[in-house]
Amino acid sequence: MTAGHELVHDGHAREWPSTLDVDALRADGWRPMPFREFVLKIHSRCNLACDYCYMYEMADQSWRTQPLRMSADVIERTALRIAEHARSHRLASVDVVLHGGEPLLAGPALIERAVTSVRGAVGAGVRVGVHVQTNGTALDVRFLELFDALDVRVGVSLDGDRVAHDRHRRHAGGAGSHQAVVAALGTLSKEFRRIYSGLLCTIDLRNDPIATYEALLALEPPRIDFLLPHGNWNSPPPDRVPGSPETPYGEWLAEIFDRWYARPRREVQVRLFEEIIHVLLGGVSNSEMIGLAPVGVVVVETDGAIEQSDMLKSAYPGAGRTGLHVSRDSFDDVLTRPPIAARQIGALALAGECRLCDVREACGGGLYAHRYRRGSGFANPSVYCADLYRLVTHVRDRLRHDLLTRSPPAG
Repeated sequence: MTAGHELVHDGHAREWPSTLDVDALRADGWRPMPFREFVLKIHSRCNLACDYCYMYEMADQSWRTQPLRMSADVIERTALRIAEHARSHRLASVDVVLHGGEPLLAGPALIERAVTSVRGAVGAGVRVGVHVQTNGTALDVRFLELFDALDVRVGVSLDGDRVAHDRHRRHAGGAGSHQAVVAALGTLSKEFRRIYSGLLCTIDLRNDPIATYEALLALEPPRIDFLLPHGNWNSPPPDRVPGSPETPYGEWLAEIFDRWYARPRREVQVRLFEEIIHVLLGGVSNSEMIGLAPVGVVVVETDGAIEQSDMLKSAYPGAGRTGLHVSRDSFDDVLTRPPIAARQIGALALAGECRLCDVREACGGGLYAHRYRRGSGFANPSVYCADLYRLVTHVRDRLRHDLLTRSPPAG
């Protein structure tokens, strides 16, 4: 599979696998997997100025022309499109993620309308799980009571202790946000624990891995997600030299894995580690970061535009655009687009060296956005290739040792 350029109607050069023949794939028996996760960008701005943010600090600056809030009309049309997709594919459940920007800036009334509109449109026969991912600075009792009443799960972004967190996650004037976030988490983790879904931590190699993990653990999350800083071959992440055999991020994560794995009882779910273990033992990943499972996520922007993963905004302007809109297009129309198909055909979409790799089933080539290289699109290994190989083989070796040395049960 080679990559090329296609010029879309808005004048942005889009790089994707231009030789991917979706009709030929379908003739060979391939069928796209329906979307099961719908990310609604209900607010396009943020009250923080995090310097690593892919939305505001990286290649795609389209947020500047997006409406501040998703309108009532776009919400209703999106709800109807989700219901249409669920009926068409006889889905028993779907997930809706309220995102931004900072979604809480949309306000309680708009959030309630989004949740009730989707659930009302799909009807009682389809379970709608709703999640909100927030920076936590505005997460007060008013919002928590609303989320509790609506059965909305709450994830919060936190990068560790005060020094680690405030290194990047600051207000525009420079003030850190750690104190406000921890205060909100104190309430969430106690009185509203039922709706507490976990913490999202972006890795900074300057932060001690064990201290970071334990700072997160102290806030009693049900789950921790570790996120590699977004970057690619042309705009590499911090301390990651493209093509270098060094593995700083792999080592950082391996330290936490050993700390987490050695405990006699699981202290917390760590999604990255659990997904790697699951795939190594023959399962299928539910994460874009790991494995070769088809990606079933689609994004609706505040103006109603249907897009691919918003993480692609880190690659180049327009990388996530489909040219489709909820007012005129169905989500099934999106499934037939070559860039969507490329993320659903598993190993066929990988670079040649990835297809030959001994950990390809677990690594899956890494996060799609991290594979981008100007001139060859996304048909490359991840810019984190060496780090991912280091982490996956480390986990594999620990599992193999335990499986080979564990005594069989008596009798």
